Amino acid sequence: MQLKRVVVTGIGALTPIGNTADEYWQGLINGVSGAAPITRFDASKFKTRFACEVKGFKTEDYFERKEGRKHDLYSKFAMVASAEAVADSGLSAENADLGRIGVIWGSGIGGLETFRDEVGDFIRGDGTPRFNPFFIPKMIADIASGNISIKHGFRGPNFTTVSACASSTNALADGFNYIRLGKADAIVTGGSEAAVNEPGVGGFNALHALSTRNDDPTTASRPFDLDRNGFVLGEGAGAVVLEEYEHAKARGAKIYAEMSGAGLSGDAHHITAPHPEGLGAIAVMIDALSDNNIDPSEIDYINVHGTSTPLGDLAESKAILKVFGESAYKLNISSSKSMTGHLLGATGVIEAIACILSVKNDIVPPTINHFTDDPAFDPKLNFTFHKAEKRTVRAALSNTFGFGGHNASVIFKKIS
Repeated sequence: MQLKRVVVTGIGALTPIGNTADEYWQGLINGVSGAAPITRFDASKFKTRFACEVKGFKTEDYFERKEGRKHDLYSKFAMVASAEAVADSGLSAENADLGRIGVIWGSGIGGLETFRDEVGDFIRGDGTPRFNPFFIPKMIADIASGNISIKHGFRGPNFTTVSACASSTNALADGFNYIRLGKADAIVTGGSEAAVNEPGVGGFNALHALSTRNDDPTTASRPFDLDRNGFVLGEGAGAVVLEEYEHAKARGAKIYAEMSGAGLSGDAHHITAPHPEGLGAIAVMIDALSDNNIDPSEIDYINVHGTSTPLGDLAESKAILKVFGESAYKLNISSSKSMTGHLLGATGVIEAIACILSVKNDIVPPTINHFTDDPAFDPKLNFTFHKAEKRTVRAALSNTFGFGGHNASVIFKKIS
């Protein structure tokens, strides 16, 4: 069958460096760090006492009091970012069949804050089971996609992908496939996470996954630096409206870029560590490139997973060299996580948005916080250290890898 073309017609973002898509983009190209001491709880006894929190978010600015109490923070983030993307796209009952618009969302954890509160209250009580009737609906990882569809009346495919830090990239891949197979005209897709709380920070500390550079949080996320020592926990949401090209053209929608590839793979190696030679990363990039027979030389920018961990950064760079060969030296490579921290299940979509806007604006965001070269990396690779770089970006690839060995890659290119 003839697969349909898929384009991006709306974006929305709520991140540690900007509470709208435009603010987020400006933060990226200006090299702003979102890291700061934690304000959500008293972190004084934790090994890591800083994170990349969303700044200035107030529930009352977006929800009536009664409505706000029904949603976990991760779902509130989802509803705000997706509302921005839907408004940006211009989709409505007047120009689209709401029965053919779906919502495919991603979250690695879901309502962790709600789980903390409800279980904590029970343990501190007298043993009588007094649970909030919204406990389960607030906590479950799929509720954000349900809430988005209810808010906008979208009755197409509706579900949530859960693949740790690859969750929202998996959601993008699924949205892409549903549209090009003709099963939907548009999909609101993306992801959200809100794990900057005691179990989130404590759990990742126990894994020795987080940076403990408490004396200098803004420079703690150091992808590809010799002294990188773990990722910085982030939170927030991103949303993208994917739409069938002819449908978008017929209603006169603006188009940011075309989504031209999606790849998925598994490491089959370790629950938290990447394959040391990047075998899963190699497979997923090849899979994404093969979707439309894209030659590696056509990619100008890779937004890498680049978490600032000793093993992960090196394995990904090896994979890039293997897949791209000599073309790797003509690429711009950068890690948004040096600025936003790691948004877990939401990280894939905000990095996909960075790629979309890079293609649209011909600017590559930087990798900040580079101080010392690591001789383990090929010195001819361009990690776009320190400052954004202007260049023609014909196509951009975004990598996302999750605990359990889940790998997902997506490609966006200029519309033609």
